[in-house]
Amino acid sequence: MSLHQAAGSPVIELRGAGLTYPGPPPVEALQPCHLTVGRGEFVTIVGPSGAGKSTLLNIIGLLDIPTSGSYLLDGLDTGMLREADRTSLRGQRIGFVFQSFHLLPHRTACENVALTLVYQGVGRKERMARASRTLARVGLEHRVDALPTTLSGGERQRVAIARPLVGQPSLLLCDEPTGNLDTATTASLLGLLDELHSDGMTIVVITHDLAVAARGERTISIRDGVARERVPV
Repeated sequence: MSLHQAAGSPVIELRGAGLTYPGPPPVEALQPCHLTVGRGEFVTIVGPSGAGKSTLLNIIGLLDIPTSGSYLLDGLDTGMLREADRTSLRGQRIGFVFQSFHLLPHRTACENVALTLVYQGVGRKERMARASRTLARVGLEHRVDALPTTLSGGERQRVAIARPLVGQPSLLLCDEPTGNLDTATTASLLGLLDELHSDGMTIVVITHDLAVAARGERTISIRDGVARERVPV
């Protein structure tokens, strides 16, 4: 199936998508839910441990396939794709940022970011140039040649954000991105996410921190596998 992006479509569209793990007994990790995230939105997802946040993230990130309903990414019905096409779509359209930085310790910040482009067949000179520009975008133009061991926690997280951004994804998925950071560094990182959102990036952040969740335009709450939109008070 073609990976061409449907014009004017939402980035994320869950249509009764749910996930049940087979038993015995079967476990309903995420009850069928409906969720639409438009291009350029900043949405946060909250809920206690084991509530289904990671299951929802895995579905949105094309790591799990829903057992009910359907999931459209950029207008494409992902359930109709072959596994190779799902992998390609994930690499082209989705950027992941995790609580753990997963940086290679013996590679510079620029080299860590540039590695993302190896799988896209980009030549080394262009990879390094794009990685350098992306590091400048996240405020690290002065640290391109630094090793991760010489970077602060906040700087390492910025490299971790630059890494998916260099591939120009449609969607940035962040799983507890502030979990390892102190208060001041968290504020700096949230400022960066605000800037990326202002630039038009579509962002979904999973967090247990209600202060972080409040930075989103909308917040989805998950409890016992049930996803509901939180209504501001």
